[in-house]
Amino acid sequence: MLLKLTVFLPLFGFLFSGIFSRIVEKKFSDKFAEYFSTALLLTSAICAALTFADVYQNKINTNVVLINWISSGDFVANWSLKLDSLTAIMLVVVTFVSSLVHIYSIGYMHEDESIARFMSYLSLFTFFMLALVTADNFVQLFFGWEGVGVASYLLIGFWFKKQSANAAAIKAFVANRVGDFGLILAIALIYMTFGSVEFSKVFAVATKSGTLDWICILLFIGAMGKSAQIGLHVWLADAMEGPTPVSALIHAATMVTAGVFLVARCSPLFELSEIALTVVTLVGATTALFAATIALTQNDIKKIIAYSTCSQLGYMFFACGVSAYSAAIFHLATHAFFKALLFLGAGSVIHAMHHEQDIQKMGGLWRKIPITYAMFWIGSLALAGFPPFAGFYSKDVILEAAFMSHSHFGKLAYAMGITAAFLTAFYSWRLLFLTFHGKTRADKHTFDHAHESPLSMLIPLFVLAIGSIFAGMLGAKVFHMVSAEENFFAGVISQNLELLEEIHHSPFLVKISPLLVGVVAIALAYVFYLVKTNLPKKLANALKPLYKLSLNKWYFDEIYQVAFVSPTKKIGNFLWRIIDVKFVDGLPNGAATLCRIASSRVSKLQTGYIFSYSFWMVIGVIVISFFLISSFKQIGILN
Repeated sequence: MLLKLTVFLPLFGFLFSGIFSRIVEKKFSDKFAEYFSTALLLTSAICAALTFADVYQNKINTNVVLINWISSGDFVANWSLKLDSLTAIMLVVVTFVSSLVHIYSIGYMHEDESIARFMSYLSLFTFFMLALVTADNFVQLFFGWEGVGVASYLLIGFWFKKQSANAAAIKAFVANRVGDFGLILAIALIYMTFGSVEFSKVFAVATKSGTLDWICILLFIGAMGKSAQIGLHVWLADAMEGPTPVSALIHAATMVTAGVFLVARCSPLFELSEIALTVVTLVGATTALFAATIALTQNDIKKIIAYSTCSQLGYMFFACGVSAYSAAIFHLATHAFFKALLFLGAGSVIHAMHHEQDIQKMGGLWRKIPITYAMFWIGSLALAGFPPFAGFYSKDVILEAAFMSHSHFGKLAYAMGITAAFLTAFYSWRLLFLTFHGKTRADKHTFDHAHESPLSMLIPLFVLAIGSIFAGMLGAKVFHMVSAEENFFAGVISQNLELLEEIHHSPFLVKISPLLVGVVAIALAYVFYLVKTNLPKKLANALKPLYKLSLNKWYFDEIYQVAFVSPTKKIGNFLWRIIDVKFVDGLPNGAATLCRIASSRVSKLQTGYIFSYSFWMVIGVIVISFFLISSFKQIGILN
């Protein structure tokens, strides 16, 4: 019962908030949507926590069948709720972050014109994400997968009167459809190969083969789209056009982690495909470093954090690639706390600065918004991996696993991960120093009126800050991250048990290297942005090609515009003008034109004069008479 309530309460929140917004007065419907949907999400989060405790204590691994969903010949797909340790942790993460985002939105969106619509979209998004993580077969997973895509489109483009928001929503939708096509092919190939789409049946009979290699690669392509890995990452930063609560919900713990969840859920398949694991490792490590290089030079406060998310997802993927799936899920959970904290903290800064997002137009804000400032310190320390904050435990486990793994590219992934860790600390403190320290560069009126956020926005920050501090140390004990026998995910995720034991014996330098590079990076950022403030500009001029490469996000958008977008538009315009206008529309339009011309000619006969009608009656009688006479002659009546 608790599991069903966890999944379906957000759906009820969506339905009732949406219905009431249409049938009652706006002011009442907005308040109802805010408090009713938030109450249901909090209840869902409590149910998820109780479910997690039950799974942890009793090692539950079961399915709850709701309905016989699809049955066509040999193809059967029930709607079932799968409950195991992987589902349990995802339920807690999704509902916990979503409920805090709902609370935060009460304060952040209080001046918006469509509050009920916004709250209902948030609840709908949460329901689809819960449907995804509780799926026990690939078709049900795909339902949640596509539902999350639709809901994210609605949320990113929520301010639909802004052209940039509409463009960002379409971009996210199209980029995700590219990855989704890979997932569709993977599901079709799975059914053709194994005769089933149920996880348990597929995993039980899977063996090494060339077909399985293709299945895993196609599954990963689907994961790349949702989790914004290099090549399919272009939608992520643009999605910041949506309201800040959307950024936190999509980029912290829900939609972008769906790809990591998919790979972890399908770990029994990936463990049979060395090629697929290699691809996952290389793409993940490359993304971790690539996204960090872009975040170095961005000035939009939300986009810096968005590229940080992209980078951290890369860590999770290369952890999966070296068979450290539990480490990837551990980082997914801790990352949810500190990244949601940073996004909502950014929203607090934007709220204080009257919707200004450029950090070059900030500075000196720590006196104006000291609570938000403290929250940023906590989130940044967790992101950089400083003890005892959450990121220290989860990120270190990933780097140690990569170093100690027997994967051909494990050491390379470790090197790229350490480099990314250095860049992460540098750009995090660049953001911190430029936003909160030094002399203000803001408009005087804006700076003078900067103020701390309301309590409804600060309470979620406090809760997330607690999670950012303690989630790592608690998670390490609960999940038994370096214990092969007691690991929380044992029997659910395929584990490299040997690797889990070897993490204990990683060299001391490997263990402390993330901390060392973090300290060096923060010291360097301090010199650059608080002591020798002319250094960044000098370095940018000295390394102008590299600076421009980073500032323009490696020109991926420009390349895609030339290679895909412009040719597609040209082909579409050509087909529209030639095929659609001239043939598809031409045939019915031509027939209509002929009818119009003929009717205009015939209408001229309607003169309104009696003598005209008499004339045509006589002509008609003569024509009919001639017709009858000729007919009678043919049949022999007249000679």
